[in-house]
Amino acid sequence: MFRFAPYVFKGLWRHRARTMLTVSGAAVAIFVFCFVVSIQEGLDRLTSNEDAQRTLIVFQENRFCPTSSRLPEDYARQIEDIPGVKDVMPVQVWTNNCRASLDIIVFNGSPPEKLRNARDLTLVSGDWGEFESQRDSAIVGRKVAARRGISQGESFSIGDITVQVAGVFSSPIPSEENLIHTNLEFLQYRRGADAAGVVTQHEVHLTADADPDVVATAIDEKLKSGPVATTTRRKGAFQASTLSDLLDLIEFAHWLGYACVGLVLSLVATTTLMSVQDRIKEHAVLQTLGVRPARIFRLVIAESGLLCLFGGLMGTSLALAILGWGSLAVGAEGVTIAFRPSLQLALMGTIVSASVGLLAGLVPATQAARTQIVNALSQP
Repeated sequence: MFRFAPYVFKGLWRHRARTMLTVSGAAVAIFVFCFVVSIQEGLDRLTSNEDAQRTLIVFQENRFCPTSSRLPEDYARQIEDIPGVKDVMPVQVWTNNCRASLDIIVFNGSPPEKLRNARDLTLVSGDWGEFESQRDSAIVGRKVAARRGISQGESFSIGDITVQVAGVFSSPIPSEENLIHTNLEFLQYRRGADAAGVVTQHEVHLTADADPDVVATAIDEKLKSGPVATTTRRKGAFQASTLSDLLDLIEFAHWLGYACVGLVLSLVATTTLMSVQDRIKEHAVLQTLGVRPARIFRLVIAESGLLCLFGGLMGTSLALAILGWGSLAVGAEGVTIAFRPSLQLALMGTIVSASVGLLAGLVPATQAARTQIVNALSQP
């Protein structure tokens, strides 16, 4: 088969404009497909990792946007007494936009000593000492820092909040890198906040043998008689519920991805079929020279597969580059979904491209293999 490779490439190069248009069309469609897949990957990482399943979020009952949830900070002491609870971190959340946004800024205020133990954060610049000692300091996720051009040692302002950037951190959880962490008291006592002794939510960390659902029920039962009723859920379920408005959009995006795959299939199949029809006599001559129909079938399949694979590699590479460089994220109500390149995404883009290319070549290849020598040679 490899000795016919020059013939396949010559056939593709014969109609340069048509080949390039087909490859570029496939590249655009696979590019969109990869972006759609990256959204789903980001959602899965956010709601399905171990932290999302083994951490509980205590939120005010029947509240949605973080600005509407107001829980007593001293609930933490009551929650710590429940069997199965290892630690409780009160969190004050501030966001510049509770609606869906591609450039959402989320501040999480929490006690620095608890934050350091609860989250797996690695400072790429700055130091923890400055963050712990200055109430108006903050550590910034590297994705939001890249998106907003924030560096260690600078001040950052948005709305009525101004913080001194004590460091930039990275995290194995991509969505975490779109957060800005501050001291709890800083957010509680900011101008006009009226949040002394009040937090948005409590983040509950469990012991290794604790059942998250049992502990969640126990928390709500214990706090039921308090001044504010609560709803406690696993962190993943809480985040999925918070992003409910976006879930419908993500579900629709699946169909957009499938449509892009169908577009590639139609485009490559049409181009390959046109190429076969242009070379009916040529395939007949090959048969007279002893090339079997099965070999002609494989040559056309190879041509179709290469067209789609070239376009797919271009589209996948461009998507990975933009995802890696752009630090993109979409969020709502203080929860963000991070888009980032991954080996799984690269493999999926490549496999889908190659598979669609082979599938698109089936009909044209079958037509070429069934060419009748006499009829083909007699055509004008």
